[in-house]
Amino acid sequence: MSSDGQIFREAWITGVLKHYPGEPKPGYIAPWGETPDWERECAAAVFGQVREFLRVSDGHASKLTREQKGRFVALCWIAQIHKSIENPKPGYVADWSELPAWQQETDSDIFEAIERALV
Repeated sequence: MSSDGQIFREAWITGVLKHYPGEPKPGYIAPWGETPDWERECAAAVFGQVREFLRVSDGHASKLTREQKGRFVALCWIAQIHKSIENPKPGYVADWSELPAWQQETDSDIFEAIERALV
């Protein structure tokens, strides 16, 4: 069974391959074993935040729109980046409206992948 972080990472890679226009950067699709430790920790933490969000809402968070789900993942990720990197690049902490469409779609896919993993 995959760890929480691996499930997050696999959903990220699947989303990037589906939504990214053109050829994604190698780091975007690097497998779990090649992902930096800080990024693994962030992935596991965001998975946990989504899991807890679903739990405390008694599963009703599943009724959010795709965009709302993606926004939640993006905000959780930003918080983890700030926790992990002292002076992150602006793109790492960009607000939802500043994210490219492929990344918004991928974040929404991640939330839905976590929902499926918890069933």
